[in-house]
Amino acid sequence: MIGDSPLAHEFWENGRSEVCPIYDMHGHMGIWHSIYFPRADDDAMIRTMDECGVKMLVFSHHHSLFAPDLGNAPAVAAVHRHPDRLRAYCSVNPHYPEQAELDIATFEAHRDVYVGFKFLPDYHCIPLSDARYRPAWQYADEQELLVLTHTWSGSEFDGPGVVREMVERYPRIKLLLGHSFHDDWDAAVEMALDFPNVYLELTALFDDRGAIEKFVEEVGSDRMLFGTDLPWFDPHQAIGVLLSARITDADRHNICHRNAEKLLAPFLR
Repeated sequence: MIGDSPLAHEFWENGRSEVCPIYDMHGHMGIWHSIYFPRADDDAMIRTMDECGVKMLVFSHHHSLFAPDLGNAPAVAAVHRHPDRLRAYCSVNPHYPEQAELDIATFEAHRDVYVGFKFLPDYHCIPLSDARYRPAWQYADEQELLVLTHTWSGSEFDGPGVVREMVERYPRIKLLLGHSFHDDWDAAVEMALDFPNVYLELTALFDDRGAIEKFVEEVGSDRMLFGTDLPWFDPHQAIGVLLSARITDADRHNICHRNAEKLLAPFLR
């Protein structure tokens, strides 16, 4: 099905929308082993964003997740180069708790860069409940920050059970369910209904027909966030799926920008 709403027509005809800016709340940056990204640095990624009307990308740099000698410095530098287009998550690698504590200690000095924290438990093979994450969880809860974490169905590291434990323990965070327990959409719905501070992030969900409609119907579009994993996935494909889903243009506005604008407002003053 090809969407034929007024907003869809604007995108089809112009490649982007003037009335519906897009905030991509789940991005990355930088090279990655064993894969070629044609547009992996900040300048190239912004060219992609410009092509389809992505106003802002909130990202975690690959180096900050896997290169403790660099930490979050590449992300900070990228945001400083493009302060009107980028914001970053302070990424935490629990295998290097000393570096994580240093990054948390400098969070306040980078309030123009960070909006919260990014966790990648299934890659690091350490569950969200591990004590090595605790300083970041506590700081995020005290400061009412955003936390984006991978969430996968059935995972011992970031599946529904351990995620629920963390949301109950830290009720002041704004938790973005990265990938929304992919394939276990019922678990994502249940989590969002039980906790008003939980948001359904859509990266990788665009491959499953009907999932967007399910979330809109059972949770509401005011709890959903656009994301692509850029440069892993092309935002054009994600936008096309969203425009062709059986939802309203009001829902699309919520998903593309209204919800993100509310979450990011404290960090963009």
